[in-house]
Amino acid sequence: MLPLTGKQIVLGVSGGIAAYKAAALTSKLTQAGARVHVVLTESAAKFVQPLTFQALSRGPVYADVFFEPDPQVISHIDLADRADLVLIAPATANVIGKMANGLADDMLTTTVLATKAPVMLAPAMNVNMYGHPAVAANMQKLASYGYRFIEPGEGLLACGWVGKGRLAEPEEILAAVIRFFAEQSDRKRDLQGKTVLVTAGPTREKIDPVRYITNHASGKMGYAIAEAAQQRGASVVLISGPTNLPVPPGVECIPVESVQEMYDAVMDALPKSDIVIKSAAVSDYRPKEVHAHKMKKGEGPLVLELDKAPDILKEVGKRKERQYVVGFAAETQEVLQHAKSKLERKNLDMIVANDVLQEGAGMGSDTNIVTLLTKEGEQVALEMLSKREVADKLIDAILLKLGGQALPEQL
Repeated sequence: MLPLTGKQIVLGVSGGIAAYKAAALTSKLTQAGARVHVVLTESAAKFVQPLTFQALSRGPVYADVFFEPDPQVISHIDLADRADLVLIAPATANVIGKMANGLADDMLTTTVLATKAPVMLAPAMNVNMYGHPAVAANMQKLASYGYRFIEPGEGLLACGWVGKGRLAEPEEILAAVIRFFAEQSDRKRDLQGKTVLVTAGPTREKIDPVRYITNHASGKMGYAIAEAAQQRGASVVLISGPTNLPVPPGVECIPVESVQEMYDAVMDALPKSDIVIKSAAVSDYRPKEVHAHKMKKGEGPLVLELDKAPDILKEVGKRKERQYVVGFAAETQEVLQHAKSKLERKNLDMIVANDVLQEGAGMGSDTNIVTLLTKEGEQVALEMLSKREVADKLIDAILLKLGGQALPEQL
């Protein structure tokens, strides 16, 4: 069987010189077994004639939102509904901007806005356009919707500039599409029916209207856990301190700032949760007094008096009934000793320990190096992995324990 047999792919082609590569891509997708429905923008049709795509896809080509060849259906809704994947190659800066802002003024953008299928984009444009903050912001926005991107290549561009912006080769795009569908078919749904509560990011404790106490946590680990849990079928509640990260698609996010706000949100969500993963870096102390106005600089040193902040994880450990509770221990020395102590003191089921001074495991990095410790005394060390991979390994371990199984030496 061909790798894309039975797959319905809507291929959107926008107006750039790289549109000629979309003809070869249409051919390769069709040869791989896909049913390809080509949608051209008005500009794309000026680079490559619709007849070319019609011959290669063996089907009608859509370029006009008002062209309705079948009176039984509305074309853009029909395409949107039947698609297993919407692939846009090339995706110009213009079409990316329109999609990011919800515009639907042609056949392609109308179809994208109407579909519930996954959307994959292969950008192609001048290097300066690709690096423009507006384009970067638009791509970031689309990524927050769950859109996937196929990175452009670097080299000599048609405009004469040298840099990043060249459309990925048809073979690379085909491989990405095949890989996507393989991941979809292999994806586990082993958290179906579970509610997972995740905390992420730092907290901020106000000193006055200008200053606050915080830490270096980026939230990347917690957001990766939330994304992994959602993709494995869970209903996910993410309680997040201030971060710059997009909320994973399908995840309910409750933004908070202070320890008290996070405490209240966690206690409210706890009774409905099956699994609690507390990865947030919560302040241990907070200013005893919060000044109503900005504190002015004095001549001598400043003494700031701090009170202990609520211990959210300890309270969760006290209140838990059926919940499986996982904590994190970010340490700089005697990592495992401190983690084991925290596991016991806070009545946890598992703790994830890491040395934040270790290269590749610090706050803000995209990777992590952790050791999982359970209340049964098990200890499993993971090598350096992306935080998304660590998230899946952690979920694997939790599910094993919920099933009454021992952790293997290697996950």
